[in-house]
Amino acid sequence: MSDRDQEAREALERVRRDSDTLGSSALARMGQRAGDHFGAKDAIGTAEGGGTDPVELWGRRIGRALSVVGVVILSLWLLIQLGIL
Repeated sequence: MSDRDQEAREALERVRRDSDTLGSSALARMGQRAGDHFGAKDAIGTAEGGGTDPVELWGRRIGRALSVVGVVILSLWLLIQLGIL
């Protein structure tokens, strides 16, 4: 890919990103990114040879789900310690 093609792609990406309305599309995009993160979309195709290692995929999903559970538990504990709950 030439430098000119790369510049054109970057310009189109900036236009697409900047032309979105701030309201629902930003919220939908953020929700999609969160869903992709917790669904471990970043692990798909990263194994040797471009395949997907199912153990790594499920390990990331489980780890990310446990991190959300941990944040909720720690938040509740903090609220209890502060006397809010």
